[in-house]
Amino acid sequence: MKAVVLDEFGGLEVLKVGEIDKPTPKANEVLIKVVATSINRPDLVQRAGKYPAPPGDSEILGLEVSGVIAELGSDAKGWKVGDRVIALVGGGGYAEYAVAYDNHVMTLPESMSFEEGACVCESYITAFLNVFMIGDLQDNQTAIFHGGGGGVNTAAVQLSKALTPNTKLVVTSSPEKMERVKKLGVDLVIDYTTTPDFAPQIKEFTNKKGVNLILDHVGAKYLAPNMNSLGYTGKLVIIGIISGIKAELNLALMMVKRQQIIGSVLRSRPVAEKGDIIAEFTRRALPKFADRTIVPIIEKVFTIDEIVEAHRMMEEDKHFGKIVLKISEG
Repeated sequence: MKAVVLDEFGGLEVLKVGEIDKPTPKANEVLIKVVATSINRPDLVQRAGKYPAPPGDSEILGLEVSGVIAELGSDAKGWKVGDRVIALVGGGGYAEYAVAYDNHVMTLPESMSFEEGACVCESYITAFLNVFMIGDLQDNQTAIFHGGGGGVNTAAVQLSKALTPNTKLVVTSSPEKMERVKKLGVDLVIDYTTTPDFAPQIKEFTNKKGVNLILDHVGAKYLAPNMNSLGYTGKLVIIGIISGIKAELNLALMMVKRQQIIGSVLRSRPVAEKGDIIAEFTRRALPKFADRTIVPIIEKVFTIDEIVEAHRMMEEDKHFGKIVLKISEG
């Protein structure tokens, strides 16, 4: 089968399209003929050799797929050959065929294209897990999402508007993407290039109450302003550390305000735990995609032979929403 292969780790130059053997599904897995996948920032980190696939998962890049079930493992349940599906995978998305655990698969709604379906499982499930299952965001609360027009960030905004429509949303963004962020229905957009300490602006926006939840992929650089922006019993959920891993923390302030700092990743969670997360996402969020309340934001669709250009767009942070990689025809 055709796949993106890496002979070594490194920059864009290591991305090659080649032929490898088609995978065989294990007992509780399904084989999916992949129509589309998407580019996610962890793919770039893995390409550089700093984010290995979990043991037992494919070392091929790609964390989510949309396509059609081609084969069932001996104990796979709930699916049949020919079903249109989307799936969260531990790796293997950049290929014509990928395997997924049967409980990591969801039906692709008839209202959605395969390209749209390829956007759902990594970014939207990550956002759903951290904003709603861990962050417990409720309607009429206030949240900050760092990340401007990135895939997880735009997913978090769309999910919040759909599931908690009265929530007040604040997003930090680059100046180039601020207008597009505003059009998603965000209440306040802060230019992080001119306002590295956003806490005073947050205090003014919330009448000194602070926010209930912060979703952060920046890490060390934002720890102090994040904690100063949180209100009483507020939660800071950290899903990335692009600015570093070490920072000072005012423990007294955290104790007095009964705040929580929670670290979270999705990929390395146990199979059963990810299955439970996907089941909850299917119940609460997937209907919003089916009725087109949520429509995935796609910046551009590349072919598998354009993999270098797709990764370059992600590296240069020129996208808004998702970058899709078309693998085959549906």
